[in-house]
Amino acid sequence: MYPHIITYLLTFINYQEQIIRTLLTLLTGKSLFNKPEETPVNKPYRKLQVDDLPMIETYEKLDYQLLLQEFLETNGKPLKPVKRRKTSTPVPTSLNCPRCGAPSDYLYANNGGKGQYQCKVCQCLFSKKNRFLKELTLKCPHCSKPLEKIKERKYFNVYKCKNNNCSYYKNKITGMSKKEKKQFKKDPQAFKVRYIYREFRIDYKPLSKESPKKPKVDLSRIYVSSHTLGLILTYHVNYGLSARKTAALMKDVHGIHISHQTILNYEKSVALTLKPYIDYYPYELSGQFCGDETYIRVNGRWHYLFFFFDAVKKSILSYPVSPNRDTVSAIRAIDEVLVKMKKIPEDLTFIVDGNPIYLLAQHFFAQHDIWFDVKQVIGLTNEDPVSAEYRPLKQIIERLNRTFKGNYRSTHGFGSENGSVAFVTLFVAYFNFLRPHSALEGKVPVVNPALEKITTMPGRWTKLIELAQQWIIEQTA
Repeated sequence: MYPHIITYLLTFINYQEQIIRTLLTLLTGKSLFNKPEETPVNKPYRKLQVDDLPMIETYEKLDYQLLLQEFLETNGKPLKPVKRRKTSTPVPTSLNCPRCGAPSDYLYANNGGKGQYQCKVCQCLFSKKNRFLKELTLKCPHCSKPLEKIKERKYFNVYKCKNNNCSYYKNKITGMSKKEKKQFKKDPQAFKVRYIYREFRIDYKPLSKESPKKPKVDLSRIYVSSHTLGLILTYHVNYGLSARKTAALMKDVHGIHISHQTILNYEKSVALTLKPYIDYYPYELSGQFCGDETYIRVNGRWHYLFFFFDAVKKSILSYPVSPNRDTVSAIRAIDEVLVKMKKIPEDLTFIVDGNPIYLLAQHFFAQHDIWFDVKQVIGLTNEDPVSAEYRPLKQIIERLNRTFKGNYRSTHGFGSENGSVAFVTLFVAYFNFLRPHSALEGKVPVVNPALEKITTMPGRWTKLIELAQQWIIEQTA
C-alpha cells in the first residue's frame, strides 16, 4: 500500500511543480521550464565557409572643368551642352555626373527615361544607384565580375557573385555527386555554390580602449593597510580561493575581520586601476600569437572569454569577455593585440581553432588596410598540413585555458559582467607580472625592475597597484 501512496504523491508533486512554473512564466514573462545547463553545451561550429578576399577596384575622380579645357585645347572649340528636343526625357537639374561632377546640362537621358544617364564630358554611364557613388567596387576573385549585394545584416552586408560562368560556381557544380545534384535541384539553398563576401559595417573607433572608469572604492581610503590588501589579492587571485574562503582565512589566520563582499569590492576597484596599465604596457612581442575562447559563467549563463597569447614571451595580450561567440567579439580580441604593436609586421599570423569568426575578423581588418594571416588548427588530430605544423602553438593556448580554469573554478561563476571582467583582469595581471613560468626558467613573463626588488607577493601586488596609479596620473595630467 505504501509504495502506491509514495508513487501517487510524487506524481502529484510533479503536477504541482508544472502548475507553479506555468504561473511564474505568465507572471515574469520568462520560461522556467528549461533549466540552465550546468555544463556548457559543446556544439560544433556552424558549417560557415569563408571565401577568399575579393578583388577591389577603385575609381579615379575627374574634374569636368579640366576636361572641358582639354577638349577646347584639342579641338579648338568648346564642348557644347546637350541640345534637348521637346520630346526628350528631362534630366533633373539637381543631378550631376558622379565621376567628373558635370552639371545636368551635359547629361543625356540615355535609355528613354528608365533611369540611366550618360555624361557628355567623360562618357560615364550611371544611374542613381551607380557604382561611382562608392569609393570602390568589389569583384569576384575567380571571374572578375562585380559582386551583387543580396542581404543586409546587423553588422555586415552580404555580397554574392551571380555569374553562371564563374569558375568557382562551375567547379562546385561539377564536383557534386549524382545524389548531391538531385538534392541540389530540390533544395538549392542547402548548398553553397556561389562566391560570397561579407562587408562589415562596424565602426572601427569604438574597438579601441576606453578611458579608465572611476572605481567604486577609493583604494587610498580603504580601512585595511596596503599589506592587507596585498594579502587578500594573493589568496584570492594567486591561489584561486573564493571570496568567502579568503575572508575566513583573513579572520582565522591573521585575525582581520572582513566580509566577502568587501573583498569583491576591493577586487573590482583594483581591476579598474590595473586594466589601463595592463592594456597599454609596452610589451616585448615575439611574433607568435595564438588565440582561443573558453567558457565562464555570468549571471547564470555561459559567456565566452577570448584569450590571445604570445607563445614565446608567455604573456596574455587580449582577454575580452562576451556573451556571444561571434565575429564582433573576435574583432575586439584581435584589436586588443594590434594596439600593443608599435608597427604591424608584414608576416603577422594568428594561430586559432576552426571557428570561422576569425576568418571573418580577418576580412574586417582587411577592409581597413590591416593585413595578417590566420592559420586554423582544426580538430584533435592532424588531418591537414596546417594543423600538423601549428598544433604545438594551439596546445600552448589550451594550457593557458586550463591554468585559468584552476583559478576560476572556486568562483562558481559571477553575478554580473563587471565581476567577470574584474576577475579576469586580476588574473591577467597576476599571470603577466607576478607568476613565475617554468618555460622562462622561473621568471615572470613581463619583467619589471620595480617588482623584481620586492621579495613577498603581497608587496608585489601593492607595488603593481602603485605603478598603475602613477601611470593613470601621468596620462591624465
